[in-house]
Amino acid sequence: MFLAASFAVAALPAAAQAPAAKSAASVAANTAACTAPLLQHTFTRLQDEQPQALCQYAGKVLLVVNTASFCGFTPQYEGLEALHTKYAARGLVVLGFPTNDFGQQEPGNAKQIADFCFNTYGVRFPMFSKTTVKGASANPLFVSLAQATGKSPGWNFHKYLVDRQGRAVGSFDSNVAPTSAALVAGIEKALAAK
Repeated sequence: MFLAASFAVAALPAAAQAPAAKSAASVAANTAACTAPLLQHTFTRLQDEQPQALCQYAGKVLLVVNTASFCGFTPQYEGLEALHTKYAARGLVVLGFPTNDFGQQEPGNAKQIADFCFNTYGVRFPMFSKTTVKGASANPLFVSLAQATGKSPGWNFHKYLVDRQGRAVGSFDSNVAPTSAALVAGIEKALAAK
């Protein structure tokens, strides 16, 4: 959603931008109600490096993925975007975190990564600035996810499923496609729970 907005909002007339004001109010309400420790982090948005509090996603089901532009798993962007589109109305948000940790497969800068994601795969789900997801310098979200699930990313496109209460409820390695029965079932179960 944020990635698409950065490319499309400037071209929209003011009347078409009105839904953004509504969503800003719901973001503020979600942020105020956020108590989940897993969401108590702020990261910069990929396309404009503006800080984004993860608490804005409180009450949503999240699929957190470490990504890379030049990986054998990079075509999973299509499936991730399809999940985001299919389930967004029910409360799923896919969050992408580019990383150069595995095989140096994300060497680009923020603009190159954002352009690649949008132009090659039509990525519209929120993407964040390039980060580290493993080892001593891993970002705090991935540290928390690894602690909660007992699994650290072993490669690009590792996926963590977070429920509406902000609890990690699943970990899916790179070989698990976004369209896999196990991942889709986990998402649907998390979406059905209130």
